[in-house]
Amino acid sequence: MNKVIRIGTRDSQLALWQAHTVKSNLESLGYETELIPVKSTGDLILNKPLYELGITGVFTKTLDLAMLNGTIDIAVHSMKDVPTILPAGIIQTAVLERASVNDILVTRGDVNLEKPCVIATGSLRRKAQWLHRYPGHTIVDLRGNVNSRLQKLNDNNWQGAIFAKAGLDRIEILPKEHIDLDWMIPAPAQGAMVIVSLAQDSYLKEATSKLNDILSEISTHIEREFLNTLEGGCTAPIGAIAKIHDDLIHFKGVLFSLDGVRKIEIEKTILLNDYLYFGKNCADEILKNGGSELMLEIKNKASL
Repeated sequence: MNKVIRIGTRDSQLALWQAHTVKSNLESLGYETELIPVKSTGDLILNKPLYELGITGVFTKTLDLAMLNGTIDIAVHSMKDVPTILPAGIIQTAVLERASVNDILVTRGDVNLEKPCVIATGSLRRKAQWLHRYPGHTIVDLRGNVNSRLQKLNDNNWQGAIFAKAGLDRIEILPKEHIDLDWMIPAPAQGAMVIVSLAQDSYLKEATSKLNDILSEISTHIEREFLNTLEGGCTAPIGAIAKIHDDLIHFKGVLFSLDGVRKIEIEKTILLNDYLYFGKNCADEILKNGGSELMLEIKNKASL
């Protein structure tokens, strides 16, 4: 059976780049495809931080509904935006080869970070880690797609704004004036693109699974399992990174208080073949070492 695979995507420049990449890869394998861009709630509501919207999968829910009602066949997402538990009837079919996982600080000229600075980010994870390292700095909220956030940085008297390096690299708008934040633990699955499809459609599963990169799938699985066990999302400052070298997995995970003062972290190395439940086991250690109380405090503050 041959059919046109309808690819759903957000209509931002980065999301369209990701969808076009999947489109090109599928067509190179002989499949017919069509792009269907849609706006998500996260793109439409820009006057609130993500964690205040109270929606699980704020950037993915619209595409989930479009898939379930038959408007699209598959969806392409930045994997860090995807809830760790997918809606009933939708499954992950491929994780593409991962790009850079690093965060960067885009600056307006030379910046002395040892002096008081105003730094922009809409991420609780980035805010907490930044304040942990630079407690004298001020953090302001920053929302929008990567292009509009860069413009806001230019339009305001801030010293810098934090971005995921992969996104700016992909659409070739990475400014020369930036600092690699190699000390900042990224969001789980940062730098990875994921394809999801209807669970019952074997044609779509077979087609898209051909684009899967197994090492990227394993590393993001560990990180998202860590996140899921902590019961986090965009409402908690959680970072995780699993790096695979030869037959070893090196994992680092962290949970911060909202103000960045408290930090609970774990760092472990295991054999690649032992990766099942590794993320869960690391999260369980965090929870036993004060993480349960800290997560409860974070959830209580979020509900106020």
